[in-house]
Amino acid sequence: MLVKPAYLVLANGKVLKGTSFGAEGTAVAEVVFTTTMAGYLETLTDDSYFGQAVVQAFPLIGSYDDIAEDVWNKSVSMSAYIVRRWCHDPSKESAPRSLDAFLKAKGVVGICDIDTRALVRIIREEGVMNAMITTEYSENFDFDKIRSYKIENAVKSVSVKEPVLKKAENAEKTVVMLDLGETENAVNKLNERGCDVWVMPYNTSAAEILAKKPDGIVLSAGAGDPGESEEAIATVKELVKAGVPMLGISLGHQIMALAHGFATFKMKYGHRSANQPVRHTESGKIYITLQNHGYAVDGASIDPLIAKQLFNNVNDLTCEGIEYKNIPAFSVQFDPATASGPKETSFVFDDFVSMMNK
Repeated sequence: MLVKPAYLVLANGKVLKGTSFGAEGTAVAEVVFTTTMAGYLETLTDDSYFGQAVVQAFPLIGSYDDIAEDVWNKSVSMSAYIVRRWCHDPSKESAPRSLDAFLKAKGVVGICDIDTRALVRIIREEGVMNAMITTEYSENFDFDKIRSYKIENAVKSVSVKEPVLKKAENAEKTVVMLDLGETENAVNKLNERGCDVWVMPYNTSAAEILAKKPDGIVLSAGAGDPGESEEAIATVKELVKAGVPMLGISLGHQIMALAHGFATFKMKYGHRSANQPVRHTESGKIYITLQNHGYAVDGASIDPLIAKQLFNNVNDLTCEGIEYKNIPAFSVQFDPATASGPKETSFVFDDFVSMMNK
């Protein structure tokens, strides 16, 4: 097999040489890392990674499965993929469609044979930074272009374009989900609980949402800087007045907080793993959660007359959930609908259904 060199050019001036796989070419992106040991297919198809180059901290990726038809047909929003090694022969009896072929089909630039351990250390110490991933070497890489890169229009790029109804068997409730970029698993969890789900574009008006006569409203997980989702924030401000039960997840948690006048901030390197410990503030119980976010709600900005922290992160004490006092609404920063991580927080959907029943 022909080996072609590839280069990871970091905004801090470091250049790491590796080997190309996936699509050839050049991508400029924000580099983030995930420490999940499994679920690489879910990582690849997670729209929350829009505009980012994802580093897999686990050293061997692609060893336990081929790429099934349903995954093969999904979109990929990340800009580049960085691994130590990728497995050429997945442990599957059927003829595998390789990770290399998948990235080529999706036009995603990949680089392997990189010391990902050292790269993760750089990001942890210096924070997330921009980089260029390219198969074209230059004596003078354009560092101005790399440093000036900014993720823009993330939610707009990954949200559905038209309303889509996801029906449940023997449905008893109707839920509208405002699609900020990552809905599939949450829709499945709600369908399992007897809820028909209308998945609606990020810029849907409050009037259009309420016209569906929903029993509840969900703000989905998603991509990008929550402060840029001005249309969604304005919509939530109007929805709050209607008194319909609401649940915010990840980006939706941040959007709901901003709609109430609270603040968010960009984290040094974010939470992207399947083992984030989260504490329930009243009971003290600890839950292990899957997370993928680079922004957080500033807990100090929460007005105690309006809301209270429902969960916080054991490692860094960041806000992981909010319960609102005067409206039927709550939100969580972690992913309670995980398909590839711990499932002990799926009770969030039970609590939401109970809120609708009340």
